[in-house]
Amino acid sequence: MASPALLDAFDRQVAWCVATAPFTAKVLARSRHWLQHDTAAGAAFDALSADPATAAVPLRWAAALHHLALQGKEPWHSLWPPEVDIENVSAGQLDDAIERAWALHRAQVQAALAGPPQTNEVQRSTALLPGLLHVAAATGLPLVLLEIGASAGLNLWCDRYRHAHARWQWGDTSSPLTLCCDWRGPAPSAATALLRILRRAACDARPIDLGQPDESLRLASFVWPDQSERLARLHTARAAAAPWLKQERVKIEALSAAEFVGRELNQRACGQATVLMHSVVWQYIGADERAAITHAMHAAGQAARADRPLAWLRLEPPAQGGDDVELRCRLWPGGVDQLLARAHPHGAHLHWLADGPAA
Repeated sequence: MASPALLDAFDRQVAWCVATAPFTAKVLARSRHWLQHDTAAGAAFDALSADPATAAVPLRWAAALHHLALQGKEPWHSLWPPEVDIENVSAGQLDDAIERAWALHRAQVQAALAGPPQTNEVQRSTALLPGLLHVAAATGLPLVLLEIGASAGLNLWCDRYRHAHARWQWGDTSSPLTLCCDWRGPAPSAATALLRILRRAACDARPIDLGQPDESLRLASFVWPDQSERLARLHTARAAAAPWLKQERVKIEALSAAEFVGRELNQRACGQATVLMHSVVWQYIGADERAAITHAMHAAGQAARADRPLAWLRLEPPAQGGDDVELRCRLWPGGVDQLLARAHPHGAHLHWLADGPAA
């Protein structure tokens, strides 16, 4: 029988999905039922992590099943949106499909379960872009942009997308993708700052190559299938980013985050601000590696000067928990860590707080 922690992780994910992704919620609810009664499967899932909620084990499983559907593998392809009306999919059909996926595609499914989700939600750029503008305004320098946990690198190009919110707009009107969210609070005071990005570099433990068709399917699998708007936005961003990666010779390196950060910090130069950026990835990095990155950033920060500043821009869940993520920026010299905004994890809404006190 599956552990209480695993079953609780599925319960929590079902509750999170039920309002906005009802089919995914239904799949996860039936998966929980299966894990509760299939001793061997429950043990296999329990072995993935001692903290299945933080490790997002339910989302790994949902993505594995979505990947089977996207590849045209039955019965998932015929059961999966947009092929069917989700109201017509019975619990019995899902139970049978779940058991068949585990029995017939075990190797593929277990490979998917072995790694964290790589949603690469491009809507998070609605928070990351004003964060970069904040750094540009504070430093007055062009930026070198570094991203860890970059997946396919879609958010590396947050400055190439059009941003159109109720309170402010930014970017090229001819951009292939326009992002908008429920913006709360004032427009960013840095909205008029000159943003110049000299170089982009990124890494991921399992980078996704947009030039490979099945890799693109793997990326799409991490988006909940009943959220068609998110899938459409992903496809548009993917089509836009592929040539940008090639033109600027940017490769998402298969490299540990700590190794990448250490190497890049040693390449800092005068006349540019170095920005380390990441979004909803910190929880998937091991404690030792997080400590190594933190130590490297603080050590480099101590050596930062006004003509060679360093910024750490993070869009991550808060330490105290909660439904929203926090956009924080620590800027050296000085090392002040400022809460810039709180946002929905998928970027649906954002509350700009940059004019508040440092925290």
